[in-house]
Amino acid sequence: MSGERILEMVRKEFRQLFRDPRLRRIVFVAPLLQLIAFGYAVSTDVRDTSTFVVDGDRTAESRALVDALTASGYFRVVGGSERPADLMRALDHGDATMGVVIPRGFSRDLSNRSARVQILLDGTNSNVATVARGYAERIVQSFALEQAGGASAVPVAVDLRARAWYNPDLASRNYNVPAVIGAIILLVCLILTSLAIVREREIGTLEQLRVSPLTPMELILGKTIPFALIGLVDLAVITAVALLWFGIPFRGSALVLLLGSVLYLLSGLGIGLFISSISRTQQEAFMAAFLVFMPAMLLSGFMFPVTSMPEVFQWMTLANPMRHYLEIVRGVFLKGSGFEDLGRQFVTLTAMGAGILWLAASRFSRQAG
Repeated sequence: MSGERILEMVRKEFRQLFRDPRLRRIVFVAPLLQLIAFGYAVSTDVRDTSTFVVDGDRTAESRALVDALTASGYFRVVGGSERPADLMRALDHGDATMGVVIPRGFSRDLSNRSARVQILLDGTNSNVATVARGYAERIVQSFALEQAGGASAVPVAVDLRARAWYNPDLASRNYNVPAVIGAIILLVCLILTSLAIVREREIGTLEQLRVSPLTPMELILGKTIPFALIGLVDLAVITAVALLWFGIPFRGSALVLLLGSVLYLLSGLGIGLFISSISRTQQEAFMAAFLVFMPAMLLSGFMFPVTSMPEVFQWMTLANPMRHYLEIVRGVFLKGSGFEDLGRQFVTLTAMGAGILWLAASRFSRQAG
């Protein structure tokens, strides 16, 4: 394998890319348009919000309150403990979106109309936190009214205190804008990689490359490295705009974000390369890319919470690299998550990226060999 031949191939790709005004628009205009659209306009709905319960009272009344929350369908208890530290850990690791703290003496205070319940919310997804808080307040107040003896009685004074973690202002753009990075990287990898190779096939230059001294692997690297670099440039541009224009908090490590993005790029490049190997025209490649891109968006948690999807689709999202990358990028931006918190996502992306890229490269090598 010759590094000089690969470098010349990369240079050729960049020259060809910047001569095409359509590809220039995809590379530089599309990221900014998507960032603005999703930063200002997108909202979602929720059900089955994962909830961790700290019941310090452990009485029939406290259990009835938890049952009232879960019976609504808006909340799903994923864990319980008597220690607040366990709740903090569940919120930190993303195992729960909401925490309910019922203090000791809740039953006694309820009869005295001075009971207190605390709600802790993971504010990373501001829409989920806002809607969950509204549901919880309504359910708790209805529970208090029932305990007071019905609608005609004076409601029990339940002091409900809510606090949103990671995104205190519950600003939707803080949740949506970082996710645009995942959409842009996948879009660039799918469209640019597939169109560039198919274009070579359409105009006949791919046959010339096949009879050149380039080996199939050198041809693959020369075709994919430029788009990997463009994806990283888009990562830097979107991150800069998110921080400087939208004021999105960045609490994590740039190294964690960069490594997660590189692993995610492997999957995107592999899918784009596979599309190029099964397409004969640029129109076919373009349509195939969007047939992959749109389901990947919908099944990633980008627009709709995964927990609100039917169970079969929740399982399908596990095979979507974009879902795992969004967990990384949102965790890094809003929670300051590190490698220890995102280990499962990194391992999954590594396995997916290596497998997809190997499969696509093998198929393309057989065609180019």
